[in-house]
Amino acid sequence: MSIKEAFICGHPVKHSRSPLLHGYWIKKHNIEGRYGKKDIEPENIKSFLKSLKEKKLVGGNVTIPHKEAAFEAVDKLDGAATKIGAVNTVWFEGDKLVGGNTDAHGFTANLDQHAKGWDENPEKKTAIVFGAGGASRAVLYSLIERKISKIYLINRTIEKANKLAKEFGPTVIPLKISEAESALNQADIFINSTSIGMKPDDKYPFELAMLKSTALVTDLVYTPLDTVLIIEAKKAGLKTVDGLGMLLHQAVPGFEKWFGIKPKVTDELRQLIVDDL
Repeated sequence: MSIKEAFICGHPVKHSRSPLLHGYWIKKHNIEGRYGKKDIEPENIKSFLKSLKEKKLVGGNVTIPHKEAAFEAVDKLDGAATKIGAVNTVWFEGDKLVGGNTDAHGFTANLDQHAKGWDENPEKKTAIVFGAGGASRAVLYSLIERKISKIYLINRTIEKANKLAKEFGPTVIPLKISEAESALNQADIFINSTSIGMKPDDKYPFELAMLKSTALVTDLVYTPLDTVLIIEAKKAGLKTVDGLGMLLHQAVPGFEKWFGIKPKVTDELRQLIVDDL
């Protein structure tokens, strides 16, 4: 039996924790498989993806800066990738290379695991998404899929928020940072999709104390695990979910496509990645 080999490609890619994560599952399930890093320069990404069959690779993950190029290079897209406009996972269906986006799945599965019931009575729920970059697209897609009735999209440059709101429909309401106050006290869930929080001296442009006492706060940033947002939310007595679970859960669908087994996100796996942060 031939060894199945999958990969993560990016540029740079050396800091990726995906090999640690997938390697854990390969070992756990006694799979004849490998998962490695491929540092691919932007001008070579399309030819690399076109050569996967020839290289006997069963598929892989695509990270920065190749997600949009992969979107163009695959033969077929899944629904999430089509709407989000980026591909982070590729696999074969027959001879066709399929591009998917599992970030949305990762986002909701993380909340389902650590904040059960967060999306109950969605018609009465209001969310705030801070940031209108690439990561926010997966979050908006997730919230709309879960039928959250009102989503405020707050961004420093209102033009970007307006553009996304137009694309994702009337559920999404764009706001300037100066207008955030009016939305904060309505929010049931607050999501940071910006890079704020990666540096210890990062500051938020609004007060989390304005959120309802029952609000849930989550951050897509997971290095450090306790970001500025998570620390401030805990001080305010709010329920929090860190961003690491999104990384872990988004990896599940790809692994299942490549190796034929649906793995579980366990405390042991989480600790393995935490120890490596």
